[in-house]
Amino acid sequence: MGYISSKKYGTSVQHYKKSNGDITYYITFKDENNKLKRLKIGEKSAGITETYCNQKRLEVLNQIRLGEDAPIVVRRKQKETIKLNDIADLYFKIKEASISGDISKHYRRYPPNLKEKFGECDINSITTNKIFNYQLEINNKGYAPATINYNINFLGTLFNLAIEEKLYKHPNPVKSKKIKKLKVNNERERYLTVQEVNKLYSLIDDENVKLFIELALSTGGRFESILNIQVKDINLENKMITLKDFKNNSNYKGFIRTSLALYLKEFIANLSANTFIIGRDVKKFPSRTMQRKMKNTLDPLFNVGLDSRDTKNRVVIHTLRHTFASHLAMNGTPIFTIQKLMNHKDIKQTMRYAKLAPDSGKNFVENLYN
Repeated sequence: MGYISSKKYGTSVQHYKKSNGDITYYITFKDENNKLKRLKIGEKSAGITETYCNQKRLEVLNQIRLGEDAPIVVRRKQKETIKLNDIADLYFKIKEASISGDISKHYRRYPPNLKEKFGECDINSITTNKIFNYQLEINNKGYAPATINYNINFLGTLFNLAIEEKLYKHPNPVKSKKIKKLKVNNERERYLTVQEVNKLYSLIDDENVKLFIELALSTGGRFESILNIQVKDINLENKMITLKDFKNNSNYKGFIRTSLALYLKEFIANLSANTFIIGRDVKKFPSRTMQRKMKNTLDPLFNVGLDSRDTKNRVVIHTLRHTFASHLAMNGTPIFTIQKLMNHKDIKQTMRYAKLAPDSGKNFVENLYN
């Protein structure tokens, strides 16, 4: 047995597995003289967790740097109000300590309207009834069910953390039977016809938008999959592209048409292997910028007069993926081949396209009584 660095928190938190199976947690930090120190926090059997150790380490560092306790600790010691924003701050500090790379996207996870509604409230005053009324309120304002569910789930996550850190002594108010998850209809029936695809191509001036659409309609890749295509992912000889599926945490192969392969051959001629295709840069093209560009392209062409919540008829970025699969089916592609090209883990996801296949029974019905 020995000290093991936590994969979750790096070398900041260590644990020692004892012969009886219990675990003793330690934190490491540099003191005011820049000397590495290790401090015992306690045993797992006594309720100590890695999250708690990380918080304690933040408190120690705060004392070293500022000569005072972190604000949330001061409030706890003085038995003052602990606001939801305090819990959110702790949540993001833990996230920052446990991940590498850009932390800014994690801070954006705090929904602005949730922060505005409850951010400055004492967490003990945020009752199930208030959460239920908040859910009704944003639903009446036209927020999408998926967005509403996310906001409520995030609030529940903050309460879970408060309970774990003994900052909240009651059951999680979000887990009440009164707070029900809204039904989300993700089945989009809309796909682009050949005429609409040609119209879309003819009206695009932005090179990045046009290439994004070409790649999406050729591979059926999801939004982030397309944005993450790099030169090294492209095999021009076999007209193949390796796609990263972040939803299923896997890589898979997609194919491109000859015309696109010829264009890419010239496009990537002088680019390094790690260059991202969209944007032609070593840094990934910003997701929000592309989302805005795509919305400004698709809305005037296809969504004029449609309600923002009309998910069945509105054309959005995901419609390109749906278009890819729909036209495969209409061209007689076997359903299991479509599943492979879409990287669906469950054939049930692919079966909705079976009705578009030429042998789906349409011709038999047409000639039924002739």
